[in-house]
Amino acid sequence: MVELKTPDEIAAMAVTGSFIAELLDDLAGRARPGVNLLDLEQRARELIAERGAESCYWDYAPSFGRGPFRNVICLSVNDAVLHGLPHDYVLRDGDLLSMDIAVSINGWVADCARSIIVGTPRPEDQRLIEATEKALEAGIAAAVPGNRLGDISAAIAGVAADYGYPVNTQFGGHGLGRTMHEDPHVSNAGRPGRGMKLQPGLTLALEPWFAAGTDRIVYDPDGWTIRSADGSRTAHSEHTIAVTEDGPLVLTCRESVTAAAGGR
Repeated sequence: MVELKTPDEIAAMAVTGSFIAELLDDLAGRARPGVNLLDLEQRARELIAERGAESCYWDYAPSFGRGPFRNVICLSVNDAVLHGLPHDYVLRDGDLLSMDIAVSINGWVADCARSIIVGTPRPEDQRLIEATEKALEAGIAAAVPGNRLGDISAAIAGVAADYGYPVNTQFGGHGLGRTMHEDPHVSNAGRPGRGMKLQPGLTLALEPWFAAGTDRIVYDPDGWTIRSADGSRTAHSEHTIAVTEDGPLVLTCRESVTAAAGGR
């Protein structure tokens, strides 16, 4: 069932989203060659505890994965793109790191992902990350009242096609609010004009992710980490947004609390 949120509830989600943006900024500043993924996991735990937030990942046990998940953030490196299990790995110069996190504050959830390059960037990796960011922007721009869910999906897929990247549809975006995953599912490919009509109060996590060379995925023995089937590099960008009468509102940025307050 799709639950539409009130302006006050959207503002509460923006508080969570602003915290997540600050947390990812902190981790991005620490992700340097020689830093262990477990150090980033520990830092995320510290920030969550200091804020009085709750991790949505801890004890997460979906139908996939060898659960329960016992970390607070997904850290995926190079050909890993989703659900990367933090482990004893020291970042190297040129690694492509995707960070994905969802937390709850006062019962309201936000979810966000960001891909960065550790140390010296490779142009092909910069292009891949750029594609996910542009696809996210296009998906957000399509999230206006009267459009349909397929318009968001088609906008994301259109950017992937422009960049020449294939699209996997097994994992995509989703509704969220009181819990991390709510209806509806938001595919990263679809047909415009199809699917449910977008209404003010709908809150979604949009998350385009692409692999440079394939749309197929494989799982690590840990049962969680998802990689490109051909070993090509991957990138992932995600924001939590709200559909409003005045257009889409991004809830996972530092300015989201002020922006959401203006809509009440």
